Amino acid sequence: MVHIHREIHRAGQTGWLRAAVLGANDGTLSVASLVAGVAAAGAPHGSILLTAVAGMVSGAMAMAAGEYVSVQSQADTEAADIETEKGELENDPESELAELTAIYMRRGLDQPLAQRVAESLMSHDALGTHARDELGITETLRARPVQAALSSALSFVAGAIVPIAATLLAPSSRVAEVSSAAALVTLVILGGTAAYAGGASVARGALRVAFWGALAMGLTAGVGKLFGAIV
Repeated sequence: MVHIHREIHRAGQTGWLRAAVLGANDGTLSVASLVAGVAAAGAPHGSILLTAVAGMVSGAMAMAAGEYVSVQSQADTEAADIETEKGELENDPESELAELTAIYMRRGLDQPLAQRVAESLMSHDALGTHARDELGITETLRARPVQAALSSALSFVAGAIVPIAATLLAPSSRVAEVSSAAALVTLVILGGTAAYAGGASVARGALRVAFWGALAMGLTAGVGKLFGAIV
């Protein structure tokens, strides 16, 4: 009986994971910073809550649009490269075979074996083989703009819910403090989770995100207080 050794790799998770973590972090930090700034300016509780909800909606749409445009540009480039490769395979298959053979030789195979491997793979799926081994395009890592956009938007909303809920439940005199504390706890969890999923140091990832989050909220609160005093 043949034993199948299964391995778990993180490379296939990087696309959606990056977008999800970025969205959740941005949702929590952006909305919490807005709350801290508007609260420091002396706005009433209702206005702070309205600002938080508006920030969530606009931020989610901005994240989705930005992620879609960025990843779609990558997808367009991949599609153009594959189309070019398809034409080359149709017009000059001998050169493409020689090119693939050279690739395998650079990876350590001798010329006869490299050519046999190239011939075998091209007879099975020539375009897929060249996309993978010549262009570096694989199904696992291929750009998926809609998935990235939805992941960014939904994760932004999920992150933004934390400071919005804190704003809703906090006493009017402690909105900034409660919202900021809830956001910091969330950022620590998100930073640690992202680091764990990527195989990095959990403590370092959590502290890094918390530091920059605290700095952003503190600066925004300072600006809000300054402009609130001027107005």
